[in-house]
Amino acid sequence: MYVCLCHAITDTQIKEAVSQGDMSLADVKKRLGVADQCGKCAKMATQIIQRQVDIEPNYYEVA
Repeated sequence: MYVCLCHAITDTQIKEAVSQGDMSLADVKKRLGVADQCGKCAKMATQIIQRQVDIEPNYYEVA
């Protein structure tokens, strides 16, 4: 599904960015450019990022 129409960014691309270590909207924005024009996608992108962060194992966290 397209999340950011301005840059044609999909939910799959956002999930892949999280898998590569991006943990926030700011991180994904740097990598993909999401939410840097009209901003209408910011809320949906943030929700996708948060859901993906919750299910992705974070190997960098210290136990």
